[in-house]
Amino acid sequence: MSASPVLLLGCGPMAVDYAKVLRALGITPIVVGRGAASAADFSAKTGIPVEQGGFDAWLRAHAGALPERAIVAVGEKWIGAAAVALMERGVTNLLVEKPGGFDAEDIRRVGAKAAEKHARVFVGYNRRFYASVAAARRLAAEDGGVTSFAFEFTEWSHVISGIAKEEGVKEEWLLANSTHVIDLAFHLGGKPVELAAFAGGKLAWHPAAAVFTGAGRSEGGALFSYAANWEAPGRWVLELFTRKHRLVFRPLEKLQVQKIGSVALDFVEIDDALDREFKPGLHREVEAFLAGGDAILPTIAEQLEMLPWYLRIRAGTR
Repeated sequence: MSASPVLLLGCGPMAVDYAKVLRALGITPIVVGRGAASAADFSAKTGIPVEQGGFDAWLRAHAGALPERAIVAVGEKWIGAAAVALMERGVTNLLVEKPGGFDAEDIRRVGAKAAEKHARVFVGYNRRFYASVAAARRLAAEDGGVTSFAFEFTEWSHVISGIAKEEGVKEEWLLANSTHVIDLAFHLGGKPVELAAFAGGKLAWHPAAAVFTGAGRSEGGALFSYAANWEAPGRWVLELFTRKHRLVFRPLEKLQVQKIGSVALDFVEIDDALDREFKPGLHREVEAFLAGGDAILPTIAEQLEMLPWYLRIRAGTR
């Protein structure tokens, strides 16, 4: 694993998780943060100093060459701005926290800048790298692929309504948070090519909709359906169906299997030591990024392909 410098933008909880992985991989990142309180907390948890003042001020103060690689883990509202600023300064290998920007326009801006600068920009969907997901991927391949799948991305409104976020962040919650499970579903089951989507209701913090349901067909021919009700109890769930097995993620970190001809659900033994030591999936995700990317780590171009589908799910449009 290369130990060349890595720039880490952000010093909040997600940045702490990234720093722990980088240190375990033998890399001490250059960390740039904004607030004194979050910087002090970051240093207390990681032992790594933080250069304060925010990424704009830091970039202005560093006119020379920057590290070739950077991880963007700033607040949701500033993801796109930070990624674009780095590419403007010649940083061409970026791992950007999901969903790759603040909103749809911001994600498109990041994608356009990556194309202009010929930059390799990856989007941090760490759940693709769970040990449970790797096991399901193997089982599905052995069975000849996924024939259908279903998922639920219900969010806990009673909790989210009380979380302090910058203005506009909660209104983008489906993109910023729910796409963790939506991305995983389409990663394993195949990208959609047909979709009938419906949405209704609204919440004070998410006026676009509160209830979502739909169905469609993936590029590999698998049929899929989904549901989410942010006004009711629920959780994230993903189920994959093959000709021999039903693969159940409930929670996503664990995998249960139902064999054909049986009603029993049995947990699959997985090697999840890294998922227990670090934020689940993050160690393997960072390894993939440092190695230059792989087939699992999504690019910003792939995110742009998925963006219209996410927006249709949110709006409930056919």
